[in-house]
Amino acid sequence: MEEVEVVIVGAGPAGLATSACLNRLNISNVVLEREDCYASLWKNRTYDRLKLHLAKQFCELPYMPFPKNAPTYVPRKEFIQYLDTYVSTFKINPLYHRSVKAAFYDEDVEKWSVLVNNTKQGVQESYYGKSLVVATGENSEGYFPQTKGLGSFKGEIIHSSEYGNGKKYRGKNVLVVGGGNSGMEIAYDLLNFSANVSIVVRTPIHVVTKEIVFIGMVLLKYLPVKVVDAIVMFLIKWKFGNLSKYGVQIPKMGPFYLKEAKGRSPIIDVGTIEKIKSGEIQVLPSITSIEGNEIRFENGYLKCYDAIVFATGYKSTVLKWLKGENNLFNDNGMPKKSFPNHWKSQNGLYCVGFSRRGLFGISQDAQNITNDINSSLNESKRRI
Repeated sequence: MEEVEVVIVGAGPAGLATSACLNRLNISNVVLEREDCYASLWKNRTYDRLKLHLAKQFCELPYMPFPKNAPTYVPRKEFIQYLDTYVSTFKINPLYHRSVKAAFYDEDVEKWSVLVNNTKQGVQESYYGKSLVVATGENSEGYFPQTKGLGSFKGEIIHSSEYGNGKKYRGKNVLVVGGGNSGMEIAYDLLNFSANVSIVVRTPIHVVTKEIVFIGMVLLKYLPVKVVDAIVMFLIKWKFGNLSKYGVQIPKMGPFYLKEAKGRSPIIDVGTIEKIKSGEIQVLPSITSIEGNEIRFENGYLKCYDAIVFATGYKSTVLKWLKGENNLFNDNGMPKKSFPNHWKSQNGLYCVGFSRRGLFGISQDAQNITNDINSSLNESKRRI
């Protein structure tokens, strides 16, 4: 049994950022991580060619900027090095192989009780804290949509979190399901490894370049979202033209408004659109059925595939272990309140990394939570 001021569940960037902020103020905390390392998604479940999609100044964790010589769009390996330095600098010491089974607020002692399985030693542990920070984030578990006949598919089925590169798919027919950033980038990577690639794009999407996003984010400091979206939409049309004839539909709402209102990020093109226009990557509508290796689509098209990569996102798993009544999470394990009021509930319950604003949102959440906890502790001391 261990007692601290703050128990943090999850050692991704969200948990690390929160622990760093607390450590700066000498507020005792423990970080519980079910995997064998921190930032396991970045270290073990991301594809090789991944880079941060936003410029580095929008991806910094609290109190540590990227080195001046770091590229504007930081590659995966360099971001992991940044996290290594961050952990060392702020003396963060996560406890690994800790799978949280239950967490509940004990009103008798006015503390959070967190029950954990130490999967390495095969023992149960208990942790107590005046505050509980849920840092498992939006990307806790890969999501597979229900698909008729998927169980009959005779080829390989993987989630995008399992994809490293396209080397083993050379010459094979591969279907990527999901037109988000991961899906588009994986499709491009597969093509570079000489796979025959199709991609299912089920919903309207905005496609931008990194440069257009950078311009938009800078303009947002000075102009309303409506004005910025109008400028950005003009730049998108100038850059990509009419994408609807290639099977890519554009939303009615602007990209930055859509991100703010719905949490849906625009697609940052890495070269995929050019390949779609040339016909090297085929865009298809939703799957209607699968029978063996044959996949049928909404437009009646039928084709045999050797593999399916589901780039269909992730889901929150917090409700599997957070017990009792709470005013923080809805039935999908996401905050009930919208940004910027999403991060705090009652009895010292907080969440970080659920704002759908990437690393920049994580940094804001971690600092807000730490300031709130620090204020509560100082208020308690004054009462004494």
